[in-house]
Amino acid sequence: MKIIKVIFSRITFMLLAVLVEACIIMAMLHWLGDIAGYISAVLRIASIFVVLGIVKNSRHLAADLMWIFLIMLIPVAGTGIYLFLGADLVTSKEFRKIVSATNYSVKYFKQDEGTLSKASSDFPEYAGQFRYLSDHASFPIYENSKGGFEYFPLGDEGYPVMLEELKKAEKFIFLEYFIVCPGKMWDGIHDILKQKAAAGLDIRVMYDDLGSFTTLPMSYAKTLQAEGIKCVPFNRISPLLGAVMNHRDHRKILVIDGRTAFSGGVNLADEYINAEVKYGHWKDTVIKVTGEAVWSYTVMFLTHWKALTGSDEDFSEYKAKPDAIEAETAENFANTGEHHLGAPNDSACSAADGYIIPYGDTPLDEDHVGQDVYMNMLNQADKYCYIMTPYLILDNEFVNALILAASRGVDVRIITPGVPDKKTVYGVTRSFYKQLIRGGVKIYEYTPGFVHAKVFVSDDKTAAVGTINLDYRSLYLHFENGTLVVASEEVEKIKRDMDETLAKCHEVSEKDATYNFFTNFKYSAIRVVAGQL
Repeated sequence: MKIIKVIFSRITFMLLAVLVEACIIMAMLHWLGDIAGYISAVLRIASIFVVLGIVKNSRHLAADLMWIFLIMLIPVAGTGIYLFLGADLVTSKEFRKIVSATNYSVKYFKQDEGTLSKASSDFPEYAGQFRYLSDHASFPIYENSKGGFEYFPLGDEGYPVMLEELKKAEKFIFLEYFIVCPGKMWDGIHDILKQKAAAGLDIRVMYDDLGSFTTLPMSYAKTLQAEGIKCVPFNRISPLLGAVMNHRDHRKILVIDGRTAFSGGVNLADEYINAEVKYGHWKDTVIKVTGEAVWSYTVMFLTHWKALTGSDEDFSEYKAKPDAIEAETAENFANTGEHHLGAPNDSACSAADGYIIPYGDTPLDEDHVGQDVYMNMLNQADKYCYIMTPYLILDNEFVNALILAASRGVDVRIITPGVPDKKTVYGVTRSFYKQLIRGGVKIYEYTPGFVHAKVFVSDDKTAAVGTINLDYRSLYLHFENGTLVVASEEVEKIKRDMDETLAKCHEVSEKDATYNFFTNFKYSAIRVVAGQL
């Protein structure tokens, strides 16, 4: 896996560029003689204009720093590599189809204006966040019902519920995951999928080809198809398309009959449920969603499915009927342990529990929805904002937002792993600690092991749970998804999970985060290319 990532990473292209630069210069000197110097000068001047163009048009300059550094270091080859890889002048046919399918799917994200108006009236402090997601990003806000959103603080706890719901499937099951790995977790799910496929249900599986490169054989999609399970790998690995392999499908989506959805940070591999120990105790999350909001997950899945398979289907065929949604809501409400007078479908049983907004993020447009949701939460926080993330590789804008929130008196706490899965990335993550701690942000490392959860919670009112790490890849390069909840009772559960996790953490001091000169230099250099780690 590491070898493949190195081979197809842009860091490799950058290193090769040094060799290319030397070859170009030698060829020019040999074949062009006296005029070689003039041509080289012209190309170097052109590279200056390319750098100025990057600076002028970049929305996140820190993420583009690698390209500026590369062009300054080796102007001729660096400019060519940037135009080929960094300027998005080359895109795969698959990605063009994703853009087309994304534009097609917008019509299925219909906002109920009454719900949006009520949410904005109930919580005017979050009206901007609501408007951003609904009007700008085209992800509707839904009224959440009792039991409609459930948070599981560990994959170990969420997995049995996933199996239970899969067994109830009557029409279809859709799965979209970054990693699928045979073992206890996937085998349990796979057995149910085979049974349901044999019973005639529409079963579809989508996994990222690079994410599952070391865990699945190349022919695995055909294996599933032979079992009656429709399957397509996302962005297949191809040496000829190395330039566009950097955008991976990092989403985690499971949809059952359009009435139930699961998401969170958990992939379909044993370490995510602590059935296999790799880096100590694995701290991750699963969320279960029922009710109208499941529709957004369904549309997100079908958007990618349409792009990858060329199917031209009517998404609305997979939308659960209102009576099925009401039945699921009543069942979940009953499972909360609360009892009310009246029949199961009485209004008491569908009492509102705040609002919910599932959302996605794509690297193929100008927006960074995942980062924008996080930034809005930080900017709107009044009392506290607690964060869990496996990686902390940030641009200046996000660092300043964290420090500004702390400067306003907000209690900003970030939980990161105590046991790293990638030592270099862990070192880069720790290189941000000192600046943040000096700015008033509190950093905690999870002593028992590795934190893979991606969670924000703020002021006992709002929380975001999903697949989006605080690093360049998740924020700018990958396809991601998240779920924002406001005023749900589960926000209290998320905050409680944060508190319990903090109790198992070591608070990092400024002294702990102080490196010597050579270590500082090493990680400063690595941060230049951190977007490719």
